Amino acid sequence: MARVQTAIILGIITILVTAGMILIYGIQENQRMADYEQVFLGRSIERGAEYFSTYCSRCHGTQGLGIQGLCPPLNDRKFFDNRMKEVGWSGTLKEYIIATASSGRAVSTRPQLYPGQGIPAMPSFSDQFGGPLQGSQIVDIANYISNWESTASVIEVPEAPAGPTVGTDIKSELPEGNAENGQALTVTYACTACHIDAPTGPAWLATADQPGVGDRAATRYTEPDYTGQAATPAQYLFEAIVAPGVYLVPGYQNIMPGTYATQLSPQDMADIIAYLLTLK
Repeated sequence: MARVQTAIILGIITILVTAGMILIYGIQENQRMADYEQVFLGRSIERGAEYFSTYCSRCHGTQGLGIQGLCPPLNDRKFFDNRMKEVGWSGTLKEYIIATASSGRAVSTRPQLYPGQGIPAMPSFSDQFGGPLQGSQIVDIANYISNWESTASVIEVPEAPAGPTVGTDIKSELPEGNAENGQALTVTYACTACHIDAPTGPAWLATADQPGVGDRAATRYTEPDYTGQAATPAQYLFEAIVAPGVYLVPGYQNIMPGTYATQLSPQDMADIIAYLLTLK
């Protein structure tokens, strides 16, 4: 009998211990699942950063700050707080990002500010609509963009000058330029997104293969394949800013906004040119 009782007691202890372990495991399961989801999200964001850099940064900027006169900022407080109301979207912001990135946008919702690449204003990226990306990759991009929400600040659109704008006459006389202010203006108008931060446009800074844009401007307008009207380095840079389609540097497409003639004052243009000429 004693042996039977011992076996019963050991069985009860085993059951209790097993039940306790199951209970402890169950209590910890929610935290484990939450940790797993965070790891999964983190990896998705990392992949999304790569896809964004490859497919989105040429128009929305490398850090999602947009390109004035071309495409809007995404790393913007107003995008996270107001965008769904502006377009009447009833779902979540992440769903909106996925839908827009998947099917693209035939026309811009704010053509006066951001006309996009042309027709369509934004191409389709999902393979369901003829694009290059799978659905899971679109989700990764959406997770990457959504990741900016907690740190996004308000990005103000530069206001047009109160006085006359510079226009398109590249031979017009400009005031003396301030290179330091010109550098600040290239950041304000997100020029650096394509010409310094990413190789979307011709690089301004010197590389192992070529000098900076200041030195290149000194000779570019004299080369046989140049098709513009510039007769000086300053005129060449002036023309490249206000009429980017007149001459395209070989190997690049023209996605640069054509609105700077009506956005910049003569002093702004002089300052930007002065800055660019310092990049040797």
